[in-house]
Amino acid sequence: MKATLIQQIEDICNTRGVRLTPQRKRVYELICNSPKASSAYELLDSLRETEPSAKPPTIYRALDFLMEQGFIHRVESTNSYVSCNSCHDKKHFSHLLICDQCGSVIELQDSDLIALLAEHAKQHNFAIHNHVIESHGTCPSCKK
Repeated sequence: MKATLIQQIEDICNTRGVRLTPQRKRVYELICNSPKASSAYELLDSLRETEPSAKPPTIYRALDFLMEQGFIHRVESTNSYVSCNSCHDKKHFSHLLICDQCGSVIELQDSDLIALLAEHAKQHNFAIHNHVIESHGTCPSCKK
C-alpha cells in the first residue's frame, strides 16, 4: 500500500511539473507510516534518524509542499499532520475524526455535508475559500 501511495504522488508530481525531492518523499513516508497524526517536531526527530543535519526549516518546507499539493492535511486543533485519502485532488474539503486518546485520525469526505455548508454560506452571501472540520472523540479501539 505504501509503495502504491508513493508511486501515486510521484506520478502526480510529474504530471503537475513539481519536484518531489528525496526529503519531501521521506517526510511523506513518515506521515504515512505513523498510526496517528504527527507533529512537525516528531517528524523532524524521525527524519534525523536518516538525515542527522535536518533542521526545522527542512521539515516545514516539506510540509508546506505536501499540503500545497494536497497530499497531507494539517490537523489544526493538534497542530499535526496526516496523509490525505484523496491526494489526486489538489484541493478538496474533508472532515477529520480525531481520537483524543490515541491520536488516530479518520478522514471523511461527504459531498452532502459540503453542499450543505456551501448552501448556508450562499444564504449569507459568504464565499468559502477553505474550511477545516474536526470532530474530537474516541475511536473504536480506545472505546474497548
